[in-house]
Amino acid sequence: MKRGVLPGFSLTMGMTVTYLGLIVLLPIAALLIKAGGMTGQAFLAATTSPRALASYQVTLVSAAEAAAFNAVVGLLFAWVLARYDFPGRRLLDSLMDLPFALPTAVAGVALTAVFASNGWFGQFLVPLGINVAHAQPGIAVAMAFTSLPFVVRTVQPVIEDLELEAEEAARILGASELQVFFKVVLPTIAPALIAGITLAFARCLGEFGAIIFIAGNRPFDTEITALLIYIRLEEYEYGAATAIATVVLSMAFLVMLATNALQAWQQRYLDRG
Repeated sequence: MKRGVLPGFSLTMGMTVTYLGLIVLLPIAALLIKAGGMTGQAFLAATTSPRALASYQVTLVSAAEAAAFNAVVGLLFAWVLARYDFPGRRLLDSLMDLPFALPTAVAGVALTAVFASNGWFGQFLVPLGINVAHAQPGIAVAMAFTSLPFVVRTVQPVIEDLELEAEEAARILGASELQVFFKVVLPTIAPALIAGITLAFARCLGEFGAIIFIAGNRPFDTEITALLIYIRLEEYEYGAATAIATVVLSMAFLVMLATNALQAWQQRYLDRG
C-alpha cells in the first residue's frame, strides 16, 4: 500500500468525518429535526401556500435559465482558456473567479446599476420593452453571474487534459470540425460539463444577496424562495421557514443525486466504447 505525506488513514479519516459532521451534517440535521417537529398539516400549509409555490416557480425557472446560459457560455470560456494563448489570457482567467471573491450584495448592486432604466445596458433595453432590473430576467442574470465559475472551473481542466490524437485522427478520416466536437470532444467532457451545470444550478437555488437588489422582490412575481425564508424568519415563523428550507434542500439533493447517476451512466458508456 502506498504511503502518503499526510498522517495515517485513521487520523485523516477521523478528521474528515468530524469536519463533515460538524460543518455540514449537524446544521442539516438541525434543520430536518426542526421541520420534523411540525405536524403534517402545518408542514403542508407552509410549503404549499400560494406564495411559497410562486416562489418555487420563480426560483426554479430562473435557475434553469441561468444554468442553460452558463452551459453554453461556460463551455465557451473554458475552451478558449484551455486551447488558445493570447494577450490578456491570464487576466481573463483570473476574472473567471471574480464572482467567487466578490460579495454577492456588491454584484447585485452593480447589476442593478447596469440594467436600470438609466444604466449602461438598461437605457437601450427598456425602450425596447425589455426590463431586466426589478423583473424576472434580472433574477436569471444575477444567478448566471454568480454561478458561471462552477462550469468554467469544472470543464477547463478536462479540456486541457484531452488528447489531441483522437481529434486529429477524426479530421484525417474526413470529419468536419462540428463532427469532431460532437462525436469526439463532447462525449469526453460531458461528465464534467454535467457536473458543472449541476453545481451552477444548485448554487442558483440558494443565491440571495445578488438577487434581492435587482429582483424587485414582489410576492407572486419576483420573490425567490431564499427571500421568502428570510421573511418568515423576520416574522418569527421559524417552523414555516425551516419547512420551506427543507423543500429547497430536497430539490438540491435530488438534482445532485440524479446528476451523479447520469454521470455514472455516461462513464460506463465511455468505458464500453
